[in-house]
Amino acid sequence: MKMKKMLSVLLGIMLIASMILTGCKTKETNNNKDEETKTATETGTETATEEPVVESAKKIVVFQSKVEIIDQLEAAAAEYKAETGVEVEVWGTTGDDYLQQLKLKLNNNEGPTVFSLAPGSESDELAAYLADLSDVSFVGDIAANMADESEGKVVGIPYTVEGFGVVYNKDLIDASKMTSTEAFATMLKDQKAAGINGFSLSQESYFLIGHILNTPFALQADAKTYVEDLIAGKVKMQDTKEFVEFAQVMEAVRENTQNPLEVNYDKETGDFATGKSASIHQGNWAYGMFKDYNVGFEMGMMGLPLNGNQSIAVSVPTCWYVNSQASEAEIQAGKEFLEWMYTSKTGQRYLTEEFGFIPVLTTMVSTSLDPLSQEVARLTAEGKTIGWPMNAYWPAGIVDVYLVPVAQEFFTTDMTGEEFLAALTDAFVQAGK
Repeated sequence: MKMKKMLSVLLGIMLIASMILTGCKTKETNNNKDEETKTATETGTETATEEPVVESAKKIVVFQSKVEIIDQLEAAAAEYKAETGVEVEVWGTTGDDYLQQLKLKLNNNEGPTVFSLAPGSESDELAAYLADLSDVSFVGDIAANMADESEGKVVGIPYTVEGFGVVYNKDLIDASKMTSTEAFATMLKDQKAAGINGFSLSQESYFLIGHILNTPFALQADAKTYVEDLIAGKVKMQDTKEFVEFAQVMEAVRENTQNPLEVNYDKETGDFATGKSASIHQGNWAYGMFKDYNVGFEMGMMGLPLNGNQSIAVSVPTCWYVNSQASEAEIQAGKEFLEWMYTSKTGQRYLTEEFGFIPVLTTMVSTSLDPLSQEVARLTAEGKTIGWPMNAYWPAGIVDVYLVPVAQEFFTTDMTGEEFLAALTDAFVQAGK
């Protein structure tokens, strides 16, 4: 019994001794580590804990919706590769089904590295695919309220400021007299009598109905609330003055001009450039279409005169986005491409001269604005602008899926203006479900 007790005491003493020795060794080891850290810090040889540097990919894909700059963008991509060694593949599209194509590619994990969207309903719908671009170097130079932000982060880099309205031939139309829908309708009749197409839309979705329908929305006291109430069935276009006048204008267009369903974008701009049409509903982006023509007249831009409106629609139409679902290397390469586009001499030359964009950076100046961009700048300076509710508040995809079929029916039947507005109202209700 005594032997067992002595053995137990002995084991206890050995265990305590072991713990003391271990503790001393641990303390000595820690002291050695502290000394090593201290020495490394003093000698500048300490290895800092940093996030690993992400190497950028050697190829990216850019997919965007502006058909007017596709050739110029491909040329820019070639110069980017020559300067950086990184290949940029540019995907093309007809424009009308761009959003559907983009969503399909993104959902199938076949999406591009860099792509474009309209800030607002489109970017909100695809928020899961938008990388944080807040660390791009020039973000702080973007003009106020132009970048697309989400939850305090910059996710979209604006292309440019754009404006659209009635682009007119100053030799054929006196804008000072276009102050009412009646005056506009009379102009269409007079031009028709003279053998000239007074006004032209074209068959592409936004050029047919999207852009021109923006105006009566923008003239509402609270466009956002109006859209919400329209979708909820609380208001109707056919009971709203600006929309009633819009329908009157569209009836006059159907009666006195060439059917827009027989006109594509090339013909619309070509006929205007050659004097066959007195006016078109377009934006400053269309000026690039006139380069192949010897335009011999001065052109201007004015608002669609609904309820006496004299303002054009001005906003940021499109932003660049980087695919957050791409690899880290591709995301980095996408950011570097945007850096090059907005900060390098070559990239800025493409933005301002080749693309014809009005600069969105406070540090960027363009001395070569085309006549229509000058008109946008002038009217903006004069405060004669309205917004783009179509981007900010309309349900995503409504133009292609819901509005175009209504417009096509209107231009191929004897649908009345009131019936037209009722169908458009129903389109918003259906799209908003």
